[in-house]
Amino acid sequence: MNDYLLSFVLGIVEGLTEFLPVSSTAHLRISEALLGIDLSNGYWKMFSIVIQLGAILCLPIYFRRRIIEFLSTFPRGIRGDRTALTHPLTLTLIAFVCTSIPALLLTKVIGKNLENLALMGAFLIIGGVVMWVVDSIYGNRNRSGDVEGIRMGQAIWIGLCQTLGPLFPGTSRSMATISAGELAGLSRTTALEFSFLLSIPTMFAATGYEFLKSIKDPEAGIGALHLGSHELVILAIGFVVSFVVAWAVVAWFMNWVRSRGFVPFAVYRIIAGIAVLIWASK
Repeated sequence: MNDYLLSFVLGIVEGLTEFLPVSSTAHLRISEALLGIDLSNGYWKMFSIVIQLGAILCLPIYFRRRIIEFLSTFPRGIRGDRTALTHPLTLTLIAFVCTSIPALLLTKVIGKNLENLALMGAFLIIGGVVMWVVDSIYGNRNRSGDVEGIRMGQAIWIGLCQTLGPLFPGTSRSMATISAGELAGLSRTTALEFSFLLSIPTMFAATGYEFLKSIKDPEAGIGALHLGSHELVILAIGFVVSFVVAWAVVAWFMNWVRSRGFVPFAVYRIIAGIAVLIWASK
């Protein structure tokens, strides 16, 4: 496949799957296997980091008014009933810490499973079943409230559950946080919005960590690359496509959840997981 078309396709895959509860890691690994790309190669490793960064950058821009609102009302909050410890910004950082510490401690375990297609297929199915059951039981309950009303315990719980995403490839960070939020008593829209807000520090930190780790890799490291105009154009295409597609997905997903649930994504996960298991067994 032409490099430019390949960059376009992978940018679409990243943008479509990064924030939907279907596991972007699994879809990129599946794309890698189908298209014959070695994402452990220094250049393609950089490419995967760049397109993920493109997807991540859409969030602070999309939620810029919300973030400015939070910053301008700190620490009392929009309704004036928050403190420095219970403000949504603080709770987002607390949830981030609850994710990052276990993730750092389990780095070696996480790295071992990233290429295992059979494991990804299994966790796509397991995550789909969990999401289906949780959303069917808790998603239809009439719950009021918004991100400003999230409690400390709920934030800690969601942050800990987010660790499941990188620990078990195919689980999906988004699926883990959304389902955890619903279990903790949040409405669908509140669980989704907090998932998006939490993903901003989480994904910037994870992408930065992967970038630094790749630079230090003496064999397939990014630091040893010499990029020409051709390589830079490929990176730019992937970045822009990922950003645009991710923006559209976030806007669409927020509107979808206001009137519908997460069950269609659970069904997709189960079907995709079965297909991956069949493929991995050949």
